[in-house]
Amino acid sequence: MTGPQRIVCLTEEPTEMLYLLGEEDRIVGISAYTVRPPRAKKEKPKVSAFISGNLKKIESLKPDLVIGFSDIQGQLAKDLIERGLNVLIFNQRSVSEILDNMVIIGSLVGKQKEAAALTDSWRSQIEDWRKEAISLPRRPKVFFQEWDDPIITGIQWVSEAIEIAGGEDGFSHLKNEKLAKNRIITADEVGTTNPDVIVGSWCGKPMDWDWVRNKPEWQKTEALINGKIYELDPSIILQPGPALFLEGIPKLREIFREVTA
Repeated sequence: MTGPQRIVCLTEEPTEMLYLLGEEDRIVGISAYTVRPPRAKKEKPKVSAFISGNLKKIESLKPDLVIGFSDIQGQLAKDLIERGLNVLIFNQRSVSEILDNMVIIGSLVGKQKEAAALTDSWRSQIEDWRKEAISLPRRPKVFFQEWDDPIITGIQWVSEAIEIAGGEDGFSHLKNEKLAKNRIITADEVGTTNPDVIVGSWCGKPMDWDWVRNKPEWQKTEALINGKIYELDPSIILQPGPALFLEGIPKLREIFREVTA
């Protein structure tokens, strides 16, 4: 067996990818927020939240590699590096970067060909989805909400996923903003954009349906007038890994077809 033998995954996407590759035996610790695959949370020790982690527990597992995601985990990564651990932090933002990083994970465990085959199949599916989107009667305008206070719209891969699925991101001009603080918008801006559909996926907590339905600034939008409000599980849309292609984009496609029917 080549590559790291004892891997701690601080976020869900490397865990899911390693399971898809049949390399789950290498995983010795996972994030407490892991839900995919369901087996993982039953089989693996939980060692971290998102921003923080149990440093002593991680150290006790004697990992030869710790994999994480985002600048938000910067301090956790620093703490682990100072304890002499090997840490790999990805900071993917686009669909293309997500796919590339999945291949990197495969190469780390001697499964580059298998990972490339998986990601190539997803790339091909994306092209098919793009072509199918052309046949839609129209592209619904979408407001994707990642958080409520302050109101934050979707990160780059979410904006791209909306377009792939046949929608139009009402705040696409913000998609290249890497930091959430730069994707903060006002309720008035949402109202002015007049989305056909609102998709909520609040990172870390359920969407408050009453809050969305009763927002004064949104009452004249097509989304509220027609009752086109939806919630997506963050694990299939805010996780920059396999779930986006296996469930996230397909679910968006279902929503947009319902909206435009």
